[in-house]
Amino acid sequence: MTSRFDQPIDREGSGALKFDGRAQTFGTTEVTPMWVADMDFAVPEAVSQALQARVAHPVFGYALAPESLYQALMDWLHTQHDWHVPREWIVLTPGVVPSLNLVVAALTQPGDGVIVQPPVYFPFFSAATGQQRRLLENPLRLVNDATGQPQYQMDMDHLTVCAQQARLLLLCSPHNPVGRVWQTAELEALLGIAEAHDLIILSDEIHADLVYPDAPPHQPLSRLSAQGVADSELASSHRIITAVSPSKTFNIPGLGLSALIVPNAQHRQAIQRHLTTLGVSVTNPLNMAAFEAAYRGGHAWQRALLDYLQDTRDAAIAYIQSELPSIKAVAPQATYLLWLDCRALQLDDDALKHFFIQEAQLGLSPGAMFGHGGEGFMRMNIATPKANVMAALAQLKTALSRKDLA
Repeated sequence: MTSRFDQPIDREGSGALKFDGRAQTFGTTEVTPMWVADMDFAVPEAVSQALQARVAHPVFGYALAPESLYQALMDWLHTQHDWHVPREWIVLTPGVVPSLNLVVAALTQPGDGVIVQPPVYFPFFSAATGQQRRLLENPLRLVNDATGQPQYQMDMDHLTVCAQQARLLLLCSPHNPVGRVWQTAELEALLGIAEAHDLIILSDEIHADLVYPDAPPHQPLSRLSAQGVADSELASSHRIITAVSPSKTFNIPGLGLSALIVPNAQHRQAIQRHLTTLGVSVTNPLNMAAFEAAYRGGHAWQRALLDYLQDTRDAAIAYIQSELPSIKAVAPQATYLLWLDCRALQLDDDALKHFFIQEAQLGLSPGAMFGHGGEGFMRMNIATPKANVMAALAQLKTALSRKDLA
């Protein structure tokens, strides 16, 4: 199966934002696209076969999600994360970004405080500011771990201050773009703050199934919060909402189907009411077929993918350490995103973006777009054949040498 991930796929002209949106995003098509967080890999055979079977049916009418789809998700969460999720907790949504906006709209009021932890996926900011909520930033801290390697931590003291003014925290777990897998002690401290200040948490766990084999396991925040709590208490007191989706894991984000896991019945009803008011169509015949097939038949593919991505990650970091001493990579524990610390180049963000586009001919995501703490960083998507990643790093080395920045 590894050879499958090495197989190049020509995505140009397929309507792929990552490739066909280069001119609009970078001002040129002459960049290697390593920005949008989707993969250049073919989907699992289970998914392609399910889609082909559904396309063979000649009618594409209004769609109703079958119970088997919900069961596939519940089985996946139990097998992968030892998390038993009752059927009634699941609310289907048209994607994780819409879910962020949906929860903010349904469970907060204009002027309420919403906490984000930058540098973080940029739709977190707009989910709050675009709906007239008060954005409260609790920046992550970049420190060295016990082995001397850079690692991000939450600033719990500052989070406590923010929580006194907030209704909702948008948590990214595992974190995009820095690749952290938050561990039990950190999450328990977070839950303690939420409990003390009556804070709702929306935990975006879309990358939960992309944790590397050599990393600590992902801890679903909702499962951790429920430990030792009776089911009857959960219905009224549970403050955690979880966003999940097969889209990142199985490379089907364009099909647009995700789910919110909402134990609290009042929260669930408010979210469902708001979703109904919007008149948004959540399901269609194709996204349902892909969703269920991925969770039912994607286990072996996912394991092979993680082995392949780990090998690519390790080769990329080794190359950066030996050949690009002016750039430091924050080694991700999860996601297929490398967070590159380019601050030693002493370029402002405009100059850094220009250098990557014009000199290195690489289309990466500027760190500044992820908010406070992202300045001087670049996010690199390595979910492409390993040869592409190594060629891109060689391009970067050449560009740095020409500029005498290496």
